[in-house]
Amino acid sequence: MITKKSQVNLLNHSEAKVQLFGDYIQKYLNIICNDGYTKSIHIIDLFCGPGVYDDGGEGSPVIALKKIKQTFYQFIKRRQTKSPKIHCHFNDIDQSRIEILDKHIKENKLHNSNYGTLNLINKDYTEIINELPVRFKGFKESKAFVFIDPFGYKDVKAEHILNLLDCNKKSEVLLWLPIQFMYRFSKNGTPDVLESFNSQLGIKKEELKNEWEYISTLKEGFQNFIGNNYFVDSFSLKKEENTIFCLFFFSSHIRGYEKMLETKWEIDSEQGRGWKYNSHQSSLFSDLETNKLEDFLLDFLKINRTNGEVFEFTLRKGFLPKHSTQILKNLQTENRLEVKKEDNSKIRRGAFYLNYKDYKNDFSKLIIKLK
Repeated sequence: MITKKSQVNLLNHSEAKVQLFGDYIQKYLNIICNDGYTKSIHIIDLFCGPGVYDDGGEGSPVIALKKIKQTFYQFIKRRQTKSPKIHCHFNDIDQSRIEILDKHIKENKLHNSNYGTLNLINKDYTEIINELPVRFKGFKESKAFVFIDPFGYKDVKAEHILNLLDCNKKSEVLLWLPIQFMYRFSKNGTPDVLESFNSQLGIKKEELKNEWEYISTLKEGFQNFIGNNYFVDSFSLKKEENTIFCLFFFSSHIRGYEKMLETKWEIDSEQGRGWKYNSHQSSLFSDLETNKLEDFLLDFLKINRTNGEVFEFTLRKGFLPKHSTQILKNLQTENRLEVKKEDNSKIRRGAFYLNYKDYKNDFSKLIIKLK
């Protein structure tokens, strides 16, 4: 069997992918360990690989273990109170990769039973993806994060994502897809398995113009398929002109979704959309009109909206509350915005309460509308 270069070396775009994964896992663990409710966290990597590569690069399971270790010693152990156990489940169909990972974990003392359990699994994706929703339904006071990073796309189906999210409303999923291959095959000689995938998401190949439009259409298709009770966003990674990959993030909870968006914007502070291999080159999306939040808001605020509605709308468009707050401040300065409280009490100028706390506890604190 021919081994792909990406399976023995951690390529640049994969390194960016793992960075996003690791940064988010850190935020995720900090939030869940502080929620006062969750008793166990399950980190599940369905295509974990060997964890360490010939060029010294570290893969997702090693990064996850390091973040868990960091969380334990900087937060859980120091607090000296009961905190969630963090259980790791690393799966790969190739037994040799699991053996390499196992050896590396032991040699580098990356796991301790005080953190939680470590399960190294050797199963086919199609088997384990059907087992997980059943297991998740039995979870009590537990949360799960699932990373799906396949060597291709042929086995991944949209219903897999929905089943993982829908079984207990406490799961999040990160999915990696090779967009350039999928787009090319979608346009020319589409294989049956991809035809089925696109059809399930309502994608018509004759309407696709480029890879970026395919990403946008996939995001919209996923959102329509999983429904508005869940959240979906994407993060693009461009290595070369026609070498594009994409991470799709799915969450059952708006708080986790907001934290993933924060992680994206930390990596791409200009657009919050993606990563490009040659940093000296122009912005990844320089040829596209991506920063349309003001246009979105101007249309959205034609009728009365609450602060909670604006908060959720902002996130679903892939932006952060601070972006909408700045736009609303500008509109207010230009005397184009009407802001009031339901009880007509005085409002501090420039305060719009676009945050998770007010979304959860005071959804209708303000009424906001264009004049």
